[in-house]
Amino acid sequence: MSLAMSKAAREAFLAETRVGLVGIQDPGRGPLVVPVWYRYEPGGAVRFATGGTSRKVLRLREHPRMTLCVQNETPPYSYVTVEGPATIGPAEYERDLEEMAYRYLGEEFGRGYLEATHPGRAVGDTVVVTLTPERWWSVDYGSA
Repeated sequence: MSLAMSKAAREAFLAETRVGLVGIQDPGRGPLVVPVWYRYEPGGAVRFATGGTSRKVLRLREHPRMTLCVQNETPPYSYVTVEGPATIGPAEYERDLEEMAYRYLGEEFGRGYLEATHPGRAVGDTVVVTLTPERWWSVDYGSA
């Protein structure tokens, strides 16, 4: 019996609000693995905002591929991992910062977070990383 999710199930799982872990090649070291807030709509790409001079972005400029893993942290455990090419582009306040803050923190706390990190709705050096999923891995132990 396979524990792999169907395409629809894995895309729905990835579209839920979860903290993802991104893995990026970091020559001379183990992979760089860091948590991110992200957005995904079934059939599309994964997007997350980060500082334009962050280690994530510096590594992706040299090696533009990455992996994202999200999981259910309570039994029955499940996870989805996607891997593929990554591109870096300009961030938009409403789409990439405001929507993400409200998604993860709710409107009240999200507004406070944005006022503290992006005063005056400034984007600053923030960029958006877009991961185009090419390979998928998934497990749903609840289906056993």
